[in-house]
Amino acid sequence: MSFLSNLALRSTTGALILNSGIGKLGMDEGTYGYLQQMAKVGVPQVEKLSANTFGKSLAYGETALGAALLLPVIPAKLAGLGLTVFSAGMLTMYFGDENMTMEDGIRPSQEGTALAKDFVLLGAGLALLLSKKKK
Repeated sequence: MSFLSNLALRSTTGALILNSGIGKLGMDEGTYGYLQQMAKVGVPQVEKLSANTFGKSLAYGETALGAALLLPVIPAKLAGLGLTVFSAGMLTMYFGDENMTMEDGIRPSQEGTALAKDFVLLGAGLALLLSKKKK
């Protein structure tokens, strides 16, 4: 993958996820609880955590992933693996709630449009993960 392709994928996704993570830092427990209820649709095990633990973990995880994508010292494959796993996790919420998709179960409904961006993140993550190192 060329330097510019790598830069384009990593800077756009990294900035988006870093901003999301920073925005979640310091939220109140009620907001963390709301996010946890959304997440348990795709990953029921998160219900075992306290809302505060879940929210802080999510915020720190997103911040760390966003920073890793933006730091050129992190190998593209490693950054791509993180992005792929993160976006696949987000898509479990999309497919786990029938209100997020139209009747065909694939195309986003009005409610699912916000989560549909995670397909783009998944594609970017896979592109980084599967990229060949320039010789």
